[in-house]
Amino acid sequence: MKKGLVLLLLGLHQLIASQTTAGVEKNFYSIQTGIAGIWITNETRLSNAIALRSEIGLEHDFTVGQHYDNAGFILQPVLTVEPRLYYNLRKRNAQGRKTSFNSGDFLSIKTSYHPDWFVLNLDANFTKTADLSIVPTWGIKRQIGSNFTYETGLGFGYRIVYLKANRNQGAQYSNDGIQNRHQYVPYLHFRIGYVF
Repeated sequence: MKKGLVLLLLGLHQLIASQTTAGVEKNFYSIQTGIAGIWITNETRLSNAIALRSEIGLEHDFTVGQHYDNAGFILQPVLTVEPRLYYNLRKRNAQGRKTSFNSGDFLSIKTSYHPDWFVLNLDANFTKTADLSIVPTWGIKRQIGSNFTYETGLGFGYRIVYLKANRNQGAQYSNDGIQNRHQYVPYLHFRIGYVF
């Protein structure tokens, strides 16, 4: 009986403590920019440590491979869904550090789709292609001032490029027997954002 009472009290203590410790924010929007683009993002809490991040934006893809050879600097639309595990928010809170806007370290699975709707600054002689990538990522996010954040992340993942009939000048695949291209891709980002 005493053992059961002690376990019950410990369980209640843990429940109360988990309600008052830091966790991910319920929901917020931000606009971010970096060296390679601009994005509108949303993070929604799924649990005390997990947030679902979604974004839409325009970005330059440094690892597009041979399907945009000689295209120069281009911007293409991107849609991303990324569950993030913020694994050190409680520790940061206990140390008196900021945890607002999910300021902490995270692990995620970044899933991005570049549709073939349009590509800015792409010559008409190039065929637009779509691709889908899945990249396990480690990163950090920090708050600067009251509404600004910065984040950086790195990862390594897998991408499928959905090729079409070749109109590209100098591309190294043929019009016959078009196949999707499978690639391993490194990922690195640095962004500064404003939270609404």
